[in-house]
Amino acid sequence: MAHRTLAYEAIANALRKAVTSKTIPEGTVLLEGPIATLFDSSRSPVKQALATLETEGLVRRFDGRGVLAGREGEPLRLKISPDMLDLEEEASASPKTFAWQSFYYDFENTVILRAVFGSFRINELALARHYNVGRTVAGDILNHAAKNGIVVRDDKSRWWINPLDEDRFRDLYEVRLLLEPAALKTAMQNIPATTLAAMRQRLTTVSGKFPDIASAELDALEEDLHVATLKFSANGEILEALKRTRCVLVAGKHIQRAVRGTLPIDAFMDEHLDIMDAIAAHDYPLARKALTDHLEASGNKASERLQAYLAISNVTPISYVLD
Repeated sequence: MAHRTLAYEAIANALRKAVTSKTIPEGTVLLEGPIATLFDSSRSPVKQALATLETEGLVRRFDGRGVLAGREGEPLRLKISPDMLDLEEEASASPKTFAWQSFYYDFENTVILRAVFGSFRINELALARHYNVGRTVAGDILNHAAKNGIVVRDDKSRWWINPLDEDRFRDLYEVRLLLEPAALKTAMQNIPATTLAAMRQRLTTVSGKFPDIASAELDALEEDLHVATLKFSANGEILEALKRTRCVLVAGKHIQRAVRGTLPIDAFMDEHLDIMDAIAAHDYPLARKALTDHLEASGNKASERLQAYLAISNVTPISYVLD
């Protein structure tokens, strides 16, 4: 069903098809703003889509705004039209595809910061009223949150916030400690050199700007290592199990932002770089140790941030949450 597709995935699919078929010529400058307008989207999913294509080697950075399509060609400034992206046949699906995306980040942030206080019921109708959307869009928001383990549905089809106390944080990190190194073993054999190089370049670029780093840039680095890299694993069962722990990564970024100012920004880039370098060298023992050390450190930092957040926060009313 079209409206269940993630916004950035739909945008990435359309751009990927246009770049590989060369309906968007090599060297064409792709800018977030105009593309977002074409898809009736915010810039956030466009940014994520372009980052995905960069890891695939389908777009590249240059000394200017945006990215360039393809691997060759000088910067070519063309107006991207709906025809180039073959959007006509998907026009009726676009509103549903992207409707929930505009509200999801706010919902995710709100629910994560309530989850640390325990489990609470979510009223789907009140959620729809809160964002002034229909029940279908509210359901899409909740279903996506469920995929990330942020909310759960009981046997009576009622939605609940999945609690994220210190014990659950610890348990989820323990699972990642067991499974991520195992997934990495085959992933590092399968990941294309161009994809790894693009990730490493993004990592060094962001690291060079520390501490003046935007939240979206930190999110992209976490996505690169803990999601995009591991997707190349040959063991699909491990990847499915890891999806259940995704909420700890999602929760960590929201809690870190909530306590920023009381704790320093987590400068994890060097740890990521050690892992990337070991992957590039095809040295699995070194990569496994670097990843394990990183996850252990991240778990300890997550516990510290959770305690800091609890110390400065109280439970406040939320229109769609039943206390």
